[in-house]
Order: sequence, then structure tokens, then C-alpha cells
Amino acid sequence: MVRQETAMAMRHPLRVALLDLLEGFRAVTANEAARRLGESSGACSFHLRQLQRYGFVEPVPGTHGRARPWRLVPAVANPPDFGPLARELEDEGYHRWLSRRANAPEHWRRDEAFSEVLHLTPAELATVAAQIREVLVPYARREHPRGSGPVGVVARVFPLLPEDDG
Repeated sequence: MVRQETAMAMRHPLRVALLDLLEGFRAVTANEAARRLGESSGACSFHLRQLQRYGFVEPVPGTHGRARPWRLVPAVANPPDFGPLARELEDEGYHRWLSRRANAPEHWRRDEAFSEVLHLTPAELATVAAQIREVLVPYARREHPRGSGPVGVVARVFPLLPEDDG
């Protein structure tokens, strides 16, 4: 049942983005979320209420009204790995980009996708992942500069397991 509710809650990419945003901030209002994500405040407000319905977020206690801040429910402060669903949303966004790239404004046609195979110890794997997150923090927490737009950043740091012989 929990898995089904998680899947229902994550059916919209804006909900995933809102949870990611709340991981980096103690609380945000729908207006703040809209400004940071490049969405409308109405859409953010609607999806925050949907996330509340599924038990992921709650209004900050003691606040109310239009400018109420939202936060992760304490038990969700370390949200579950949405696994295949999150990967599907990431892949869907990237494939949409690839199919529409030629129609994007010329200054937005750049694609910085890359991959590397590294040989790391388990401790180094954790360090590399933490360093990647650290690089993104200043960009995730700043106001949107003029000329900016939402950009998907996907990093997957995982061991490459041998193929099964059987």
C-alpha cells in the first residue's frame, strides 16, 4: 500500500521537484517554490496539497493563510528512494529534451550529458557522490538569475556489477 501511495504521489514531475527542493530548505511557501522551480504558484500550491494528502509534506505548525510555509513531514525528512519511478521521470524529461532540442532557443540547445567509468573504493564512491551534491548546492539555493531556466541535473553513482553468467 505504501508503495502504491508513493507511486500515486510521484505521478507528476513537479511533485518530485518540490520534494527535492524541500530537502534543501527547512520550509518554503508555494510562491518561493514557484520562483525557484520556474513554475506558477498555483501549480506549486496544488501539488504541495497533493503531497500533503499522501503524507509527504505538511504546513509548518502555527502558520496559516496564503503565505504559509510547507516542510517535509519529519518522518520523510529522508525521503524514500523513488527508484524506478524517479529514473523514469528523469529519462522522460531527457527524451523530451532530445525530441524538442532543435526547436529550443539557440542559446539553450547545449547538452552537457556525459558519463565516466571510474574505479573507486566504496568510501571513494560515497565521497564522489557527496562532492557532486556539494557542487549543486549553491545553484539549488539561489534566487533565479535573469535569463535562467530550469535545468535537469541527473547524477547516478553506482557500482557496475558483472553480468550474470547463468
